[in-house]
Amino acid sequence: MMDSLSGITAFIQVAETRSFTEAGRLLEVSSSAVGKSVSRMEERLGVRLFHRSTRSVTLTVEGELFLDRCKRIVSELEAAQIELLQLSATPRGKIRLSVPIQSNLIMPLLAGFIRAYPEIELDVDMSDRMVDVIEEGFDAVVRTGTPQDSRLMARKLGEYRLQLVASPDYLARHGEPQHPDDLARHACLLHKFPATGMIERWPLQVDEEPVDLALSKTITCTTMDPLTYLALDGVGIACLPDFSIRAPLKDGRLQVVLADYTVHSGDLWMLWPSSKQAAPKLRALIDYFKQHILQG
Repeated sequence: MMDSLSGITAFIQVAETRSFTEAGRLLEVSSSAVGKSVSRMEERLGVRLFHRSTRSVTLTVEGELFLDRCKRIVSELEAAQIELLQLSATPRGKIRLSVPIQSNLIMPLLAGFIRAYPEIELDVDMSDRMVDVIEEGFDAVVRTGTPQDSRLMARKLGEYRLQLVASPDYLARHGEPQHPDDLARHACLLHKFPATGMIERWPLQVDEEPVDLALSKTITCTTMDPLTYLALDGVGIACLPDFSIRAPLKDGRLQVVLADYTVHSGDLWMLWPSSKQAAPKLRALIDYFKQHILQG
């Protein structure tokens, strides 16, 4: 029975990823072990579940039918496990979590959560790339913007603003810009989206109309943390989320510029697969992040 269940799990992962290698990575076993497990299942059933070639793995007609049944079986098993876990007051287990590279925001959250829930193991992917939550096997992700994927559940964690900031030392040397046009004479520290290579537009308006300026590219980075460091070091002006610069704004190491011309609001979200029941460990994570993510 247990061998059949492991075979079903391997079969589903291969079917969803179209790869024995990727299925093995997600299951934390070798690709050959996954292949043998699927082969044993095919022998027991007397049917071929996959068309295999050197370039692709695709489901047979029988495999398509079997996949639907297997997903229902696994869903029922997950529901039964969750019912049993809910009898316990202590959330436990492993969570695969993807978060953006925002050390000032994320690291205190991770440290606090681990202390609050010592029986939960976090497997954290810290990256600004747009991960595929379902295909890559994540239990939850933290993202900005508006959720678009209908396969995912979402909970809004809070709101943030982008602000233009520079160090007092930089402004003493180069002067403070009084109008967006003044930015042409300043060193601009720019964020580049890693997936597209596009430069993030600064949220500037003049007479309530957005302006798209040709900013000088002193440096471009695919993550925000280096831009924060460079702004603090007096290299130039950066456009940063307010949650990452609360402390330096409060103690005067950074100051806001062009506040009257900067208009922005954004949301932070926790997303997770809609097919997954909100187990105690996942509910604990969502609630903790909701309560603590934008404190300070």
